Amino acid sequence: MKPTLLIVDDEPITAQSLMDILRLEGYHVEAVHNGPAAIEYVRTHPVDLMIVDLRMPGMSGVEVAQVVNQISPETEIIFLTAYASTDSAIQALRLRVHDYLIKPVAPQEVIRSVQKGLERRASRLSAKEKLIEKEERGQIFELPNGVQFDLNRRLVWKGEEQVFLTVAENRLLEVLLTGAGKVFSHREIILLVQGYHVAPHEAPELVRPMVSRLRQKLSIFPNLEKCIVSIRGSGYMWDEREAKMAG
Repeated sequence: MKPTLLIVDDEPITAQSLMDILRLEGYHVEAVHNGPAAIEYVRTHPVDLMIVDLRMPGMSGVEVAQVVNQISPETEIIFLTAYASTDSAIQALRLRVHDYLIKPVAPQEVIRSVQKGLERRASRLSAKEKLIEKEERGQIFELPNGVQFDLNRRLVWKGEEQVFLTVAENRLLEVLLTGAGKVFSHREIILLVQGYHVAPHEAPELVRPMVSRLRQKLSIFPNLEKCIVSIRGSGYMWDEREAKMAG
């Protein structure tokens, strides 16, 4: 099934140009020319990705993104603007916007951005499906050396030893375990654990103390904290071999 894209731009020429470019790539593309029409379209149609003009009369692109995040959180959003600013870029990051393109934008840049946005959407949906599968099978994870993790109770235990996790620690451990062997970037961790985007330079400062607290709690079980491996300059991953080698 072809991905469905929605162009939201008050300039008909720009909207038509984007439609022509993306239809040639095989996408199903529609266009509207203001924020309220975009919201109505998303309420009544499935939309995989939107390209939204940041400055439009009446309802801005930021306001459109805020509403879409509520009614269709799995829709990826790309901002398009001729008026770049630091403030609008920061707003884009905090609204989980996938990309921020500056007019005039080359066709290949639009195509690349859309492809990456759809790939990110597919990755998030796949991770969500895996979590649903785990929920259907139960909420108990088997950790190294006989340690158990109860996702529902936010509890890690073995015998008489047990430790309770905060909501954020619980979610962090769940994300790492579900994607065992995968390196999660600092920004991915903030998005998956806290549910919002941050700037690249902010993410490591937010993630490090969270990981440190979780490691400290897991350390009551010999070598378990070593499963949370720091990948220099990239992020973190869960690798059970570290606990076994340390043991």
